[in-house]
Amino acid sequence: MADLPNQPWTISSADLFKKLDVSEDDGLSDAEVQQRREKYGANRLQEAQRRGPLQILIEQFKSLVIGILAIAAILSFAFAQWIEGIAIVFAILINAAIGFFIEYQAVRSMEALQNLSSTEAKVRRQGQMQEIDAENLVPGDMVLLESGDLIPADMRLTETSKMQVNESSLTGESVPVTKTTEPIEGDVELADRTNMLFKGTALTRGSGEGVVVATGMQTELGHISELTQEAKTEESTPLEKRLNQLGRRLIWVTLVIVVLIAISGIIVGKDIRLMVETSVALAVAAIPEGLPIVATIALARGMWRMAKRNALINKLAAVETLGATSIICTDKTGTLTENRMTVSHIVLDSGDIEISGEGLEPEGEFTQEDETLNPLEHDSLRPALEVGVLCNNAALQPEDSNESRVIGDPMEVALLIAGAKADLRREELLEEMPEVREEAFDPDTKMMATLHKSNGNYRFAVKGAPESVLEVCTRILTPDGEKELSDRDAWKQRSNDLAAQGLRILALAQKTVESEDAKPYEDLTFLGVVGLLDPPRQEVRAAIDECQNAGIRVIMVTGDQPVTARNIGLAVGLTDDEQADVVQGKDLKSPGESSSEERQRLVKTPIFARVSPEQKLNLIALHQGTGAIVAMTGDGVNDAPALQKANIGVAMGQRGTQVAKEAADMVLQDDAFSTIVAAVEQGRAIFNNIRKFTIFLLSGNVGQIMAVTATSLVNAPLPILPLQILYLNIINDVFPALALGVGEGSPTLMEEPPRDPKESIITKRHWASIAGYGLIIAAPVLGSFYLAFNWLGLEKNQAVTISFLTIAFSRLWHVFNMRDRGSGVLVNEVTRNKYVWGSLILCTGFLAAAIYLPILSDILQTHAPSLQGWLLILGMSLVPLVIGQIGKLIADRTTNDKGQKTKDDPHR
Repeated sequence: MADLPNQPWTISSADLFKKLDVSEDDGLSDAEVQQRREKYGANRLQEAQRRGPLQILIEQFKSLVIGILAIAAILSFAFAQWIEGIAIVFAILINAAIGFFIEYQAVRSMEALQNLSSTEAKVRRQGQMQEIDAENLVPGDMVLLESGDLIPADMRLTETSKMQVNESSLTGESVPVTKTTEPIEGDVELADRTNMLFKGTALTRGSGEGVVVATGMQTELGHISELTQEAKTEESTPLEKRLNQLGRRLIWVTLVIVVLIAISGIIVGKDIRLMVETSVALAVAAIPEGLPIVATIALARGMWRMAKRNALINKLAAVETLGATSIICTDKTGTLTENRMTVSHIVLDSGDIEISGEGLEPEGEFTQEDETLNPLEHDSLRPALEVGVLCNNAALQPEDSNESRVIGDPMEVALLIAGAKADLRREELLEEMPEVREEAFDPDTKMMATLHKSNGNYRFAVKGAPESVLEVCTRILTPDGEKELSDRDAWKQRSNDLAAQGLRILALAQKTVESEDAKPYEDLTFLGVVGLLDPPRQEVRAAIDECQNAGIRVIMVTGDQPVTARNIGLAVGLTDDEQADVVQGKDLKSPGESSSEERQRLVKTPIFARVSPEQKLNLIALHQGTGAIVAMTGDGVNDAPALQKANIGVAMGQRGTQVAKEAADMVLQDDAFSTIVAAVEQGRAIFNNIRKFTIFLLSGNVGQIMAVTATSLVNAPLPILPLQILYLNIINDVFPALALGVGEGSPTLMEEPPRDPKESIITKRHWASIAGYGLIIAAPVLGSFYLAFNWLGLEKNQAVTISFLTIAFSRLWHVFNMRDRGSGVLVNEVTRNKYVWGSLILCTGFLAAAIYLPILSDILQTHAPSLQGWLLILGMSLVPLVIGQIGKLIADRTTNDKGQKTKDDPHR
């Protein structure tokens, strides 16, 4: 048994049958099928790896902050602080449960690659026709194909009849490819292998027969599947990296504080047990127990907001990554364009006629030099439109029907729509001029013709490539009637000019004969040239402008021709240079193989054409190598590896293949590029919110640390007990932080450039702000603790309750210090946030419960304050808010005096 042939498109059918050891007439025998199945395996793709429930659950415990909490719990148990330990474990479980259930709902395990194999195939085996499961195909099988079939394996065609195949999901080409059986020389691109059929594509027209040359993972689709699985993605998202970085810093800060305080206390002769309790208290105070919970819910809230905007997120942490995006690599067909053809120009002898209207709407105007024409009364335009409608195999359902019910080649559909705009309907024309016969499109002649009975004679309607049609025309229709065609070169130039605009070109011709036996392609009358456009989506240009204003570069990566790519790029605003550099895929080497000058050129290029799946991976790796956060949009099978490789893969939900959706982090339900922009804005808002509530949590914790440290150094009682600290960190702080985390964000978010992906959540400036806030929180706490002893004359536990409530309410009012710089003191994004007010009411209830609920007050060792105690608590707790607002007003005035632009970050 022979091995699979290399480059089967380059050899004749006869030689291929010999190499595959198969009879064209009889096919394979059952014994041969069995042998080949054992050698090559089943005709199916490897199952896409899924994230199961257990894996999702385990991932919830991988955060370093969770690790810190676990260490704190272990220390608590080690020193017999059972309640504290149990409370910390409870916090860990709450975070894991929230993260698990939210992310489990977001994950949709779509076995897309397997579904592509779920089809039947008609084969010839042992001289008989059989219908088998496509999974049982083997190399050498003779397969019969009809219009509408899904191609079950890679095949070399041996017979064709009017065959056209939609390969857009594999190659990026938007127009069906006409297939032949002739050998092709050389190692040509996938899109140029016109005698081959590829697994996962669809036969849109005609019929034929082919011999299987590759199955399963050996197919082109299998190769792409392998690339997708092998594409190395980042181990963690930017947010996960920053949270882990913050966690590592907190570990060292906690250890240093605990060790220094313990050693210093022991050196000055303090009780060792007291210093151990103090160290545990400081460890608990240093850890923001609510941080992972709030971060998880803030991300989930962002995910739900995106879902309302038609963006579905597959992985929770990917929400924030969008906010750091600096490069969006987008395919053309179906993403920037409508993926449907539209007749935009008809060039006649009398001049260029423009046709308005796009897509499948049968409404539009015909204009020439700004003058509106009536196509039914135009002597040259009407015949051209009639020929386009008659020489056609597409079909349009009634206008009120769903557009998915349009049948046929997109170019032929476009001709029918152009006719409908002139009120020329195919059904009505065929009643007047019934079709007698059809000369199917011939790849050799590059023409198609239909013959119609008309007024006792016969009318040929012909369309095809301009150079082919011009060669068989002897006359041309002019406003003064038919004349001799003498300027073929001029017409070829006019056709080339349209092609240079990115249009696909068809020529139209006709003739009237007396006999239905007349030959179609001789002595024709040339009518004109039709220019067809795959129009850009209407909202794309505004979305790209918004991206550019936000400092995000948009790059087109398409499998289409360079001239088409450049013109779409001009139309949507990717470039304003009509001579813009378009790099072809063959020039896209891996970053390691390119010189520094080549990499610089490629990084600056906005448009890439004729790009293969491997080359898309090289392009993304190139930009990631510069430190960029890359989002990749796509809808086809050929986009899947790049979607997997990118920091954020964005699949089209309507036009996208299941393979693309499986590989993506985000799926756009409306296929709108503008939805990506909305998602990026939401991602930026989430990061700013996370920064705000992190500063809020840490500054409160630092205040606690300062207060505990100060009292331990002077051998005074602790102003707040370890379990009280944990209660505040988990209960009383989480809800205000959560309210900050679900804020809407500033309307100027998309006026700023992308942040540095290496920037930490908390920078040096933020640590300085945290220290400052901590100081103005700790000082009133210590003051209230001192006054409780010396002014109110309270006992230890009563005084501790005063300081406990002081720091609790100080941290509640501190939420208003998180407003953006430049915003109003009384009216700002924090005071307008209804969740903030709700959290304050809820937390006040929790504090009341901690004092007046017997069981809880016993656990926390609290006592109900007197009226004087409450006045002391209220007065001292407002000090951080007053000082914080004064500081912001001074900073705002300083910023405005310097003429600097106010940023959304309140602590820059």
